[in-house]
Amino acid sequence: MVKFMYAVWGSGVAAAGIAADLRAAGADRVQINIGGTPELEGAMTLSTFAPPIAAVISVWTDDDPAGVTDVLAGKTERIVGWEVVERRPIDPPPTPDGEPAEAMANVAFLRRPASIDRDEWLRRWLDDHTPVAIATQATSGYIQNIVQRPVTETPEHVDAIVEELFPLAAAHDPHAFYGSGGDDAELTRRMTAMLDSVVAIGAHENIDVVPTRRFVFGS
Repeated sequence: MVKFMYAVWGSGVAAAGIAADLRAAGADRVQINIGGTPELEGAMTLSTFAPPIAAVISVWTDDDPAGVTDVLAGKTERIVGWEVVERRPIDPPPTPDGEPAEAMANVAFLRRPASIDRDEWLRRWLDDHTPVAIATQATSGYIQNIVQRPVTETPEHVDAIVEELFPLAAAHDPHAFYGSGGDDAELTRRMTAMLDSVVAIGAHENIDVVPTRRFVFGS
């Protein structure tokens, strides 16, 4: 089973309807992360794209992705997609089919700085940064996707896509985001450690962060 991820723009991403169409086109499992929902108002958003990404759609299939790509192209204003290899340092809690997860799911699009070669960047991200991110944030799910190749005609360079699940309150409360329990000194310590680790992989710039609600369809 191969995983493909698509950044999409436009208003044609009605979760249940598009999931059914994608499964009919060959997707065994579909995940839809929708941005801009009322519960996430005020959450930090970063964007190199103009306009910002509206949703992120993941599909798992043994088939060629052309069918699901065509479905998405017909229902959205723009799509950019990649084949990825997935790692799950923290498996998200299961949710009922098609129901939103009780979480804010931040999806971040990472780009490797030219000053760091790919092997070293992957080592810093996967080996050094991962435990820091887990230790300093209130994550209930943490999924890393290493980009292998683009699968759409108009590719955008992205090296990795990360999904992290936080309490919904994290959209507007930094203590909820960092799990610091209302302790301002602990919040500062965690934020500083996280920022230092982010800078080491170059993720303090040239990054997109999309706060979303997460829907999963299929086994």
